[in-house]
Order: sequence, then structure tokens, then C-alpha cells
Amino acid sequence: MRVVIADDQTVVREGLVTLLETMPEVEVVGTAADGEQVVALVAELTPHVVLMDLRMPRMDGVEATRRIRVEHPETQVVVLTTFADDESIVAALRAGAIGYLTKDAGRQHILRALEAAISGQAVLDPGVQARLIEVATLPSEIGSGPPPDGLTEREAEVLRLIAAGHSNSEIGEKLFVSQATVKSHVNRIFAKTGSRDRSQAVAYAHRRGLVR
Repeated sequence: MRVVIADDQTVVREGLVTLLETMPEVEVVGTAADGEQVVALVAELTPHVVLMDLRMPRMDGVEATRRIRVEHPETQVVVLTTFADDESIVAALRAGAIGYLTKDAGRQHILRALEAAISGQAVLDPGVQARLIEVATLPSEIGSGPPPDGLTEREAEVLRLIAAGHSNSEIGEKLFVSQATVKSHVNRIFAKTGSRDRSQAVAYAHRRGLVR
């Protein structure tokens, strides 16, 4: 898999290059020190995945992620940052990042995140996932009113369960419906919310106040 690394700290970039070069599955095709540079590199090199820092000069990682996902949708973005606050997490997922790791992630965790990203699967750092589950709430704690963007009450309920970290099979067990029914709900949720994957759907749920 072809990977570009974006981080404004030279020692971090060089360390990541050294780490990834130990993985036979990975080829580091370029490095960037800021957001503008990584957007240009993606246009030139068409990597499979970008490992993206969030706090960088000239253009931050969130805006760079948004640009890459709009202009080069075949390239996935996995955030690798020291920041795991709610604002950073939601902003990155909303911009189109498919994965979110903190910089204490180990070698195997980074490799799994890259492999999952190429397959279109979202990967969240365990601490980030725990944070999203912590701030997610059940429907009884959400204010009254119809769900936004044409979501049905059942779709909103499924979206809250997704935000709480439940798989399709777990959602089916909770709602006493088949996995096929859950999958249909999930597909409609993606369509109505403009989400490409579960991570973006979770970001949408937080942004629209469906979970707190």
C-alpha cells in the first residue's frame, strides 16, 4: 500500500518513515510538513492512504483532509495525532477521515488501520472510541422533536446505537430485528446524512445533537 505521511515535526515524520519501512506491505511514497504540501503530494502521487497530523502550518490537517477527500476520493485519510478532544475528533471525521489514531498507537495498530482504510473500513483508536461512547446518550436523554434530514425515529435510534459503538448484529439484538433490516436502516442513514461510513455518521449524530 502506498502511503504519504503528513506531520510538521521532522522527528515525527522521520520516525514514522522508519517505522513503516519495517512493514513489507507498506511503501512510503512521500512526506509533507504542512497541509498545502500534502494536498499537492496526493495530487502528484495518488497514494492509497495519508497518515495525517491535525495541527500543521499553512493548512491544518482537517482542511487538508477535506480537500483530499473531495478532490481525490480514491485516497483515504487516517489521522495520527496527539489530540483526542471531542472537537478534533468530530472535525476530522466530518472532513472525511476514515480512521483516527493517537500517536501512542503501536506498530500493529497503525498497520491494521492502514489495511482497514484501504478496504473502506473505519478504525478508531480505543481511547477515541471510548470517548465517543462516553458522550453518546440513549434516546430517552435526547430532547423531543422530529429527527433532522428526513430520518425516521427508528433510523435515528439506529444512528444513536451506532454512535454508542454497537455493531449491526448488536443493534439487531437490541431492537429485535434481523441484521438485514439493520443494514437497510444503516444504508438509508448514510444516504440521508451524506455519510460515507460509520465514522462520518457518528460525527453527523454529534453535530446535529442526536447524541451528546
